[in-house]
Parts: sequence; structure tokens; C-alpha cells
Amino acid sequence: MFIKEYAYIRVSAVDQNEDRQLSVMEAIPVPRRNIFIDKISGKDFNRPSYQSLLKKLKPGDLIYVKSIDRLGRNYDEIQNQWRTLTKERGVDIVVLDMPILDTRKGKDLMGTYIADTILALLSFVAQKEREDIRERQREGITAAKARGVNFGRPIKKPPENFIEVVKLWDGGKITFEEALALTGLKQGTFYNRLREVQSGKKK
Repeated sequence: MFIKEYAYIRVSAVDQNEDRQLSVMEAIPVPRRNIFIDKISGKDFNRPSYQSLLKKLKPGDLIYVKSIDRLGRNYDEIQNQWRTLTKERGVDIVVLDMPILDTRKGKDLMGTYIADTILALLSFVAQKEREDIRERQREGITAAKARGVNFGRPIKKPPENFIEVVKLWDGGKITFEEALALTGLKQGTFYNRLREVQSGKKK
């Protein structure tokens, strides 16, 4: 039976660089056409390149990943996906940063037990790290808000001539299009600033 070797690479965002993982896979070597790359979060397995890889796999094929967190970061999903690939589809997986996670080795009961135990531990650590990062982000945002830091798009202040232009427009002396041109605002922004001004007058 002809066995094909594949590699799966994932970075968490489009602006992150996959070159380090790519150079490792090409040194094995895995043919470039058999290397699948996703630039997306590892929260689940609904990723374009990963799904394309699944369609290619046949029993006996081999997948390389650099580390377990490149495969995914969700504990339950990593476990389920690993079980599906190795048990149901008969594919081997090699985690390069953790040689014990090489399903080509130790296919006896003890070897399988050890590999499954290590996988469970690493999957847990990957998810815990992800949850810790999110918690630190929440704490950072809360602390920043307490210091008065504003998040989101800054509110565009109305131009100095806004009140005068509104009076001219409201009095029918200029058209709405002319009011927009004089203030340099778009229609939606104009109305938003108008509501803010009117609300301020009522206070």
C-alpha cells in the first residue's frame, strides 16, 4: 500500500508567520503540495485547509504537526479529532515536538495507553493556556477601562460650524446635501451628531 505523507500547519492570524513550521516540514521532507496551512484560530476544526486535508487522507497515510496546539486548542475537540483520525480512519499522526505522540510506534496496549494519556494532558494544557490568555485579556480590558481608556472607534466630534450649519439647514436656507458638504460629514454621522447636540440641549 502506498502511504502518503502530509503536514498540517496553523497560525492563529493572517498577520502571523508560518515560515518556522514550514521549514520544519520541508526538511522532513514533506512535498510542498502536501502541506496544508490555515491562518485561523484553533478553537475548532472548521478550517478550510484542514477540511481539504481530511478529504485527501486514506488509511495508512501520515500527518505531521509541529506541536499539539497547532492541531487545535480545544481539549475535547483535539481528543475527538485524534480518535477519529487514528481509530476510525486509520491515519497515523506524528507530533514533532513530542516524539512519544507518534502513532506509528507502540501500537500495543501499553503504547496506546501511554500515548493517549500524554495526549489528554497536552490537550488539557493547550486549552488551559487558551483560557488563561482570554482571562488575562479580560482583566487587562477591565483595568484599562478603570483608568479611563476607551475602546472601539473614537467618536468623531462635530465641526465648529456644525450648529450654524444646522440652523441654516433647519431654516431652509441650505439643502441637506449642502449641509453635509459644509460639515464634511456623512449622512449617518450628521444625524448622530445632531441627536447628540439636541440631547445636550435638553439636559
